[in-house]
Amino acid sequence: MWNLQQKENRLLLFLTAFFVSNALVAEFIGIKIFSVERTLGFEPLNFSLWGVQNLSINMSAGILNWPLVFIMTDLVNEYYGYRGVRALTRLAIFFIAYAFGIVYLAIAVVPADIWQNSEIDLNRAFAFIFGQGLWNIFASLTAFAVSQWIDVMVFHFIRRRTGERKLWLRATGSTVFSQVIDSFIVTFILFYFNPNFHLPFWQVLTLAVVGYSYKFVIALATTPVLYLAHGIIERYLGKELAHTMKINAAMK
Repeated sequence: MWNLQQKENRLLLFLTAFFVSNALVAEFIGIKIFSVERTLGFEPLNFSLWGVQNLSINMSAGILNWPLVFIMTDLVNEYYGYRGVRALTRLAIFFIAYAFGIVYLAIAVVPADIWQNSEIDLNRAFAFIFGQGLWNIFASLTAFAVSQWIDVMVFHFIRRRTGERKLWLRATGSTVFSQVIDSFIVTFILFYFNPNFHLPFWQVLTLAVVGYSYKFVIALATTPVLYLAHGIIERYLGKELAHTMKINAAMK
C-alpha cells in the first residue's frame, strides 16, 4: 500500500504535483509572445540569420517556468528512475489533454447576458486566449512526450558512466540535448507543417535555433537551482535513504 508516512512517497507526491502544475501553466500562458530584449530594458537587436532579416529575440511566455519542468524531470530521474519519469510524463500528458478538453467545453457554452462588455467581446477574447488551437496542443504534447523520453535516455546514459558523481553533467546535459528536440518539434509543427500558418523553411529553422539558444542559456543558468533542490531533498530524506533511492533508481 502507498504510505504517505514514508518520506520518499511524500517527496514523489510533491514533485508530481509541482511537475504537472508547471506543465499546465506553461501550456496556458504559452500563447503570449514577449520581447526578451525589451523585457530586459534593451532595444530589439534586429539581427539577420540565413537570409531572414530583422530578427529579434521573441519568446513564448511558456518558457518562463518550463525549465522547472525539466528540473523536476531530473530530480525524479535521480531518485525514482526511468519508470518514475515515464509515469510522471504520462500523467502530465493526460491532465494537459483533460484541461484543454474542459477549456473547449467552456468555450462552447453560450455566454450569459451579464457577461458582456460594450468595448470588448469577452467571449471572443476568452476563446482566443484559452483556445490555442488543436495544432498547438498537438505540437506541445508531441514535443513534450518525445523530449521527456530523450531526457531520460541521456540522463541514464551519462549516469551509467559517472555513477553518482557529476550531477551537473547528467542533469544539464540531458536537458540541453532534449531541448533541441523540444524546440524543433514545436516550431516545425506549428509554423511549417501547420497548413493554417505555414512559414518558409529557413524562417522556421531560424525561429527554432533562436528559441533553442535561449533555452540553452536557461538550462545552464538553472544548474545552481538543481543543486539547491538536490541539497534540500538530501537533507529531507537523509543521506542513507537518499543514497539507497539513487542506487535503486539507477537500476530501474
